[in-house]
Amino acid sequence: MPFDLFDPTLLGFIAAFCTTFAFVPQVLLVWRQRHADGISTGMYLIFSFGVLLWLVYGLQTRAWPVIIANGITLVLALCVLAMKLHFSRR
Repeated sequence: MPFDLFDPTLLGFIAAFCTTFAFVPQVLLVWRQRHADGISTGMYLIFSFGVLLWLVYGLQTRAWPVIIANGITLVLALCVLAMKLHFSRR
């Protein structure tokens, strides 16, 4: 079977990878700079809650790609949020 870049399953995995690991540069930047002045706390709270709901949905439907992608995304988003709150107190 030839490699099909437009296979829906492959596109789904590529999309999940991109949206999940898009948070890694932000986590690293905030960690290195030791501040998160330009980051919206409200946005990260709402986003994290939405990702948590997707994770619950994935668990209820036993959709492993949804569980894995949203589990990792939730950890990364909460890392940014935690650093934002921690570095804001300084």
